[in-house]
Amino acid sequence: MLKGKKIVVVLPAYNAERTLKKTYDEIPMDIVDEVVLVDDCSKDNTVEVAKQIGIKHVIRHEKNTGYGGNQKTCYDKALSLGGDIVIMLHPDYQYTPLLIPAMASIIANNLYDVVLGSRILGKGALKGGMPMYKYIFNRFLTFSENVLLNQKLSEYHTGYRAFSKTILEKINYHANSDDFVFDNQMLSQIVYAGFEIAEVTCPTKYFKEASSINFRRSSTYGLGVLGVSFLHFFCKMGLMKSEIYKERK
Repeated sequence: MLKGKKIVVVLPAYNAERTLKKTYDEIPMDIVDEVVLVDDCSKDNTVEVAKQIGIKHVIRHEKNTGYGGNQKTCYDKALSLGGDIVIMLHPDYQYTPLLIPAMASIIANNLYDVVLGSRILGKGALKGGMPMYKYIFNRFLTFSENVLLNQKLSEYHTGYRAFSKTILEKINYHANSDDFVFDNQMLSQIVYAGFEIAEVTCPTKYFKEASSINFRRSSTYGLGVLGVSFLHFFCKMGLMKSEIYKERK
């Protein structure tokens, strides 16, 4: 716990057997109370490795639900465990678990309800090996989102995020896509609801075993991000309505 708040780390996993132990070994268990791994019907031994290294809460989807579908299960389980602070960390070792205390501290001290580990603050992305086309996409999409959502975030596309229980209880994340655009929909919902978002500089690693999406999927994701941004803008202007901006019941 931190400041009396229970911390749950959730790991949305897909074919992560080669990097899971490295990731898990760096999680600071002196403050983390529970670790949840949700396996999205991997084709490797992710579930077996998770159990071998001692992860107590392991959930396996019998069919692949997608990245967003995986996160829905992660957050549902974290809330059922009584998590006050929920940190989503990819088990592909692209992001360092050593930032968990810093991210959790910001929420535990009631400074912000959301913290993102940003690869763009500083020079972490390119230094860590982010492909140039992804960096350019990231900058273009982030600029567009900042304009349409009236924000000043350094990026919206990081897979390293910390949320207070308040966020997960209020945001209607079950109305979101089961695909990769889920991440952007969730940030759009958070901004729409009036919450502020903090960022911390996060070093990142790009290597063969780290999960990544190809150019075609990246292009589909980019179009989805723009769609979410315009939807947010039009709903804020009162020109449209969307289920995703309704509070959870």
